[in-house]
Amino acid sequence: MNSLSGPLAERYGDQAPSASLPDPSAILSLLLAHRSVRSYLPDALPAGTLEALVAAAQSASTSSNLQAWSVVAVEDPERRARLAVLAGNQAHVRNAPLFLVWLADLARLEEITRSQGQTAEGLDYLELLVVGVVDAALAAQNAAVALESMGLATVYIGGIRNHPEAVAAELGLPPATFAVFGMCVGYEDPARPAQIKPRLPQAAVLHREQYSLAAQAPAILDYDRVMSQFYAGQGMKQPDWTRTVAQRVASASALSGRDRLAEALHNLGFKIR
Repeated sequence: MNSLSGPLAERYGDQAPSASLPDPSAILSLLLAHRSVRSYLPDALPAGTLEALVAAAQSASTSSNLQAWSVVAVEDPERRARLAVLAGNQAHVRNAPLFLVWLADLARLEEITRSQGQTAEGLDYLELLVVGVVDAALAAQNAAVALESMGLATVYIGGIRNHPEAVAAELGLPPATFAVFGMCVGYEDPARPAQIKPRLPQAAVLHREQYSLAAQAPAILDYDRVMSQFYAGQGMKQPDWTRTVAQRVASASALSGRDRLAEALHNLGFKIR
């Protein structure tokens, strides 16, 4: 039996890919076993952890080698507590020994461009903000995989976008930088272990040659069943996944303050033409 069969079954249930897969690497096994961890021990991280994760992050692909991202490492408990409140009062932001805030950073590009005696008009366009967001996401995912390879756990925090201006003030961010998401880092509390969460069947996300929306319907229906079983096993009362998605995008109020993100970005110095 392929050693990936266990993680694949947890990720996809009875919709796990049946095709013969290549011999698994340690990295592939690690990726399939990823879990979002929200319960952490207070233990300090080993010396050199921060530098190692940044090295991994900087090894990710970056558009045109612009490297349009930065990360702020927050270890001070009081600052973590304030950021936890801004991010929806999430306890794990407060409790994890390290909280990383990943930035789309156009400020560095602007400074470099002006030091070369040129205008930075290109930074006013949406494309460059997209570059910064994508660069930050690629870098952070590299870091997450590196951390998990070292026995540490992570969880992304989208709630850091609830109050962009307040986060920028807390972190001393210059204009043209934006906190895309946060990331908790620490050792998982073994008393409250996280589980591998099922994902949509590949039939819903894998399209061959051309995209098909209609073909996804059976897979999505089956995913509702799988997620209901997962949450029941966790002792959680959750609506169907499809209902959760609908509720999440049904109104501006469901965005937890992020409905004003365009306004916040303008306030942070992004012109976004």
